Amino acid sequence: MQKSVTEEEIAEWAGDFAADRAARLVQNAVTQTPINKVAEDREIINAIDPSVSIKIPTGEATNQKKSGRCWMFASYNVLRGRVAKEIGVKNFQFSHVYLQFFDKLEKANTFLGNMDRLAERPADDREVVFWLREPIWDGGYWYFFEGLVRKYGAVPDYAMPETDSSSNTDAMNETLRVLMRRAARDIRAAASGSAREAIRAEALRQTYRVLAIHLGAPPREFIWQWEDDDHAFHREGLFTPRQFAEKYLGDLGDYVQIVDDPRHPRGVRYRVDGKQNIAGRDFVFVNVPVQTLKEVAIRELQAGRPVWMACDVKHQLDGKRGIWDANLYAYDSTYGIDTALTKAQMLELHEARLTHIMAFTGVDLVDAGAGDREVSAKDGGGTSSDGRMENTQTALRPRRWRIENSWGTDRGDAGFYTMNDSWFDQYVFGITVPRESVPREVAEAFAPEAPETVLPVWDPVGQ
Repeated sequence: MQKSVTEEEIAEWAGDFAADRAARLVQNAVTQTPINKVAEDREIINAIDPSVSIKIPTGEATNQKKSGRCWMFASYNVLRGRVAKEIGVKNFQFSHVYLQFFDKLEKANTFLGNMDRLAERPADDREVVFWLREPIWDGGYWYFFEGLVRKYGAVPDYAMPETDSSSNTDAMNETLRVLMRRAARDIRAAASGSAREAIRAEALRQTYRVLAIHLGAPPREFIWQWEDDDHAFHREGLFTPRQFAEKYLGDLGDYVQIVDDPRHPRGVRYRVDGKQNIAGRDFVFVNVPVQTLKEVAIRELQAGRPVWMACDVKHQLDGKRGIWDANLYAYDSTYGIDTALTKAQMLELHEARLTHIMAFTGVDLVDAGAGDREVSAKDGGGTSSDGRMENTQTALRPRRWRIENSWGTDRGDAGFYTMNDSWFDQYVFGITVPRESVPREVAEAFAPEAPETVLPVWDPVGQ
């Protein structure tokens, strides 16, 4: 039975607070200063610098602005370096708007298909409510990106440049949400499959119109030409987007996603049912310990390949300095409370979910047995028979990680952030790498015949 807060309880709590000199001192500070400035650990701030022993050269940091396209920016950030090297430039950008257009269109199609599939369920059914709450959204995953590139290709940024709405999606998304909910109303009221199909087709036609107004119509072909860093001009002629993607991105279908989800058994493949932009492509991952994520990421960085990663970005972040550490803000000691949760508990209680995607572009490795002696890439590393990282000279451990974010260049180290390894343990949840880069038993779990556990679309790992 629900109990009311009593006057006696309030009087007791007020007395306790008045008698607590430490609490009153903190009150004096926090009522005049933001809590993060009061709680920030200066020793952690002073101990961090952005240098790392292994660092992949990259172009200038990108800026998703007021949009939820981090997954798309991070995916291109992982790949654009090799394109830049091939064409002889330091900075190369794909058009994010081009994929954004088709991502929205495909999400609209998936939503309408779900409304058709769920039309006979009541409006307060949990899955119906889930889709109606957010019919169109900005976010996504690697497999969203891979599916879009496979179907629609890619173009350089000048072939479809940013618009006001691509960088600030609120107004466009709100229009699309209303359009989708209205179509959902009509689909649920329709008596036949043919009537529902007509509603779907008209809603998609209107969706294309709205997207073209906000983002511009996507090009069907373009002239590919550029000037390299030695000022030599190149023109390769007329390309379709799919031809451009085939030439510069190749086959992205062999990348796999591995996730650290302590709620569930390890070594098992999971599928988040229905979480997709292109119909029929669900989020599939194999669950591994966080140490496996680190080992695979380090091997990729040692090989000169950036790593796509998913995390819950909001925790323990100094956004201006561009710093993450699991203990950066001493909230509990500042407030005099206990908010500690394990990683599994954070997922179970919806305190954590996969909110942001970035790219690892460096790591600071130290000798695990000798304090913080730095180890450079030339110190070497190998892979044991079971796929675990090993070093022929000494055991290594990561001390901090270099992160390429997509929040512009005025934060952190010109847009690159520094993450202490403690934050990886608690708030990094997954990475995407080529299948050949994961341990053998993990790769085997991705085989079609391997068992698979299905998670509901509202699972926090799928959010």
